[in-house]
Amino acid sequence: MTDAVIGRTTAESSPHWPDPPCPRDGAPNILVVLFDDVGFSDFGCYGGDAATPAIDAIAARGLRYTGFHTTAMCSTTRASLLTGRNHHSVGVGCLANFDSGFPGYRGKIARSAGTVAEMLRAHGYRNYMTGKWHVTPLYETGPTGPLDGWPLARGFDRYYGFLDAETDQYAPELVRDNTHVAAPSTFAEGYHLTEDLADESIRMLAEHRAGVPDTPWFLYFAPGACHAPHQVAKEIIDEYDPMFADGWDTARDRRLERQIEIGVVPSGTELPERNPWVKPWAELPADEQRVGQRLQAAYAAMLDHTDRQIARIVDFLEETGQLDDTLIMVLSDNGASQEGGPKGFVNAMGPYNGIHESTGDRVARLDDIGGPDTHSNFPLGWAMVANTPLKRYKQNTHGGGVRDPLVVSWPRGITDHGGLRHQFAHVSDVVPTLLDVLEVDPPDSVGGVNQQPLEGMSFLSTFSDAAADTGKRAQYFEMFSHRGIYLDGWKAVAFHERGSAIDDDVWELYDLTSDFNENYDLAEAEPERLDAMIDEWWREAEAHQVLPLDDRFAERFAENAARVHGDRTHYEFWAGMGHLPTDVAPDVRSRSYRIVAEAEIPEGGARGVLVAHGDATSGYSLFIDGDGHLVHDLNIGGSHQVVRSDRPVPAGRVDLGFRLDRADGAGIGTLTIDGERVGSMETTDMFHLMVSFSGLDIGLDRSSPVSYYQAPNAFTGRLIRVVVDMDLDQDLDHEAAGQVELSRE
Repeated sequence: MTDAVIGRTTAESSPHWPDPPCPRDGAPNILVVLFDDVGFSDFGCYGGDAATPAIDAIAARGLRYTGFHTTAMCSTTRASLLTGRNHHSVGVGCLANFDSGFPGYRGKIARSAGTVAEMLRAHGYRNYMTGKWHVTPLYETGPTGPLDGWPLARGFDRYYGFLDAETDQYAPELVRDNTHVAAPSTFAEGYHLTEDLADESIRMLAEHRAGVPDTPWFLYFAPGACHAPHQVAKEIIDEYDPMFADGWDTARDRRLERQIEIGVVPSGTELPERNPWVKPWAELPADEQRVGQRLQAAYAAMLDHTDRQIARIVDFLEETGQLDDTLIMVLSDNGASQEGGPKGFVNAMGPYNGIHESTGDRVARLDDIGGPDTHSNFPLGWAMVANTPLKRYKQNTHGGGVRDPLVVSWPRGITDHGGLRHQFAHVSDVVPTLLDVLEVDPPDSVGGVNQQPLEGMSFLSTFSDAAADTGKRAQYFEMFSHRGIYLDGWKAVAFHERGSAIDDDVWELYDLTSDFNENYDLAEAEPERLDAMIDEWWREAEAHQVLPLDDRFAERFAENAARVHGDRTHYEFWAGMGHLPTDVAPDVRSRSYRIVAEAEIPEGGARGVLVAHGDATSGYSLFIDGDGHLVHDLNIGGSHQVVRSDRPVPAGRVDLGFRLDRADGAGIGTLTIDGERVGSMETTDMFHLMVSFSGLDIGLDRSSPVSYYQAPNAFTGRLIRVVVDMDLDQDLDHEAAGQVELSRE
């Protein structure tokens, strides 16, 4: 019976209950752990220095893959991982931050490309996610959405995490399901985002166990580690600091030796020359060495700390008797990042706005690294170590950008515990593999939308056979016009100098069957093979929406900003509103603007924040201090330009304002009460390229304070509304602003 029979009475009627989606017998739970910007050699079981006993134990119960590849960037790998298709094919060919208007570059997963959560839901799974999403355009991450690209709209039943590319680990931009929420506690109270994400993961699984214990689940755990900012407890950083005193050259040698010993790379593998712009460690001044050593220790400590949270989730699975029935995959979304530049940053928000970090300043802040008022990233020399023994970095299509660790464990399905697998595989192959495990076909339709075919290929056969042929013959790569193609054991790859002609790019050719890390260029020896592979790359590019190639930053950034924000210069924020992410907040960079807070001050005065945008690393705040004076703090990368009123704020209804007039690279800030000037300041430190990665609140400053007060410093009077008006004099360096956008990816 497919339909109910409806009569005049129940005696004349027959009910119908449709069969719910039913998983096949023995369908495993699935846990996918996706790291951010972690290099090929960083896990202990891949030769790394940081302690990763939880990941190593997963590997000891399962397999390590040495030929696994991603797409070179965060958004793009996530789109491919979630859909089983190439990233351009689903509309995420570049950053979620940009929508270029071309089919392959919309910054949002197409509806014709169902996610693994949408696919698994049809087979009885409950789907949960914690952590970084970043496959929704950032201008769609505000409280009004649209929400159709958020996790709950793409198959997940519960979500807790952040939608942007990165967030502060102590004061994150959090979303629970479809609502922006504040972190449950603060740095001072011991809060850390990765621990919170693990708590929520365990909570979701515990509640699942309570409600539907016989139903399989899928959990996608995607912490922000080890993307910048590298923030973690000082005591863990202290543990790692001595380990890196001998520098990146020695560390790279040490890692390669270990990798050969454990079989992750073939015997005889040699290191390539240092990547461009990486100096020999011995040539660095002692102070630069000291800062670089500490920045690397923060990165390693963050990896260690995240491994501890994975251990907590795995311990929960073991304690509840679910570990044997859970398929676990641990991987990274791309190679380690070059975005720290040659020297790294203690607080990148200063340099992003033209405030240089001198070596002396950086040395003075060594103990601050990893803390709540830093936005740290390590030098690219240490990123080179993370990618040992591969060339280049994240963003590039050489091995250092696209070859990544993959650990797979499934006690009931994998018996070769501790085994190695050397087959070529790609992130688009993960979903086909999971569907193969479940013995189901991809759906023809999801939500009434006909589906694109899957483009990845299952590597399930490798679970039981180290020599299995998966049938994977070809895979293209492209990122910012860097290109590459794998074809039957060979790889052709071209590094693209931005702004140069595509036809001027020099293609290299490598036999990966005998040259693990692309060391020996055979382009001159095999010109016909190279030409054929280049031709094949163009065919693949046309087939998968890679074209048109686009290496522009300034133009794409400017076009996107103009299309999204248009000519809007007026914002009204009424009391009662919640948090506003930075990408939908007023764009006060490189322009003149005015902020006016309308409030009622009781007799006896009031104190607290009227409006704050940002956090301890950068931002602005307009507030009334403990003595009842109006204050504005322009915090640029931790440098505070403070102006305080010359009188207390009077009782009654008042307009409290700050005006910044920008001209010739300098700014004049003016405080006003009911339009009357009550204080002024002059500065050359302003928001040139970035306000903050943290968003805007009215009536309080969330958990990481912009100024010297303690958060949340809620306003004790009655706040009516805050109005922001911006002049049309914005003179933004779109090229540099695009580079900052790239750094947050």
